[in-house]
Amino acid sequence: MDNKPLILVIEDDKAIRNFISAALRTQGYKYIETENGEKGLTLIMSHNPDIIILDLGLPDMDGLRIIEKVRLWSNTPIIVVSARGQEREKVEALDLGADDYITKPFGISELLARLRVSLRHIYRHGSEQKACMSEFVLGDLKIDFEKRIVSLRNEEIHLTPIEYKILTLLSRHAGKVLTHNFILKEVWGSTIGNEAQSLRVFMASLRRKIEKEPAQPRYILTEVGVGYRMVDE
Repeated sequence: MDNKPLILVIEDDKAIRNFISAALRTQGYKYIETENGEKGLTLIMSHNPDIIILDLGLPDMDGLRIIEKVRLWSNTPIIVVSARGQEREKVEALDLGADDYITKPFGISELLARLRVSLRHIYRHGSEQKACMSEFVLGDLKIDFEKRIVSLRNEEIHLTPIEYKILTLLSRHAGKVLTHNFILKEVWGSTIGNEAQSLRVFMASLRRKIEKEPAQPRYILTEVGVGYRMVDE
């Protein structure tokens, strides 16, 4: 039985598509590819890929529309690969449901690293369905979800309820960029008012408690203008 993950590449630039496909083939991944959005949607429904690599600038439809359509019925990880490097477009893609965003030009080692993160999410989610995730461990940081205890180097640290909610939200999506709006909605239930400033304040406080050097964080990284990401390894 072949358990290798299947990756769908939706990219209209033939040179880039061949570049990605060659890298996937070298790494032993199974893959299918197409140059347009409509065919991509058909392949998603017919082949149920494990991961989708998606270009936004397709000839027949905007890649953002594909993200919207897929998220109506599937949680398949979507890695956007696009020449659109503006923060606004990154935020829009991530808010619509993309899992990651790589700006062209990019190195193949970066793409493969993002793929490995997405695959870990898939395997982690599968195990969580069998047994709910009870703890998160990353380096010296440990979160015991059942006891609601956060410890660093085996010493318990005190977090406020909001700090705990932010930390657990990031940890449950480790490796994935969470936009400011997503965090605000999940933690405060709203993106209206002073919550955006509150998020920055609570994040600074949280980092002072868990990071050895808050200005050079080890655990929670800032995606400038977009949001935050808990490292995954």
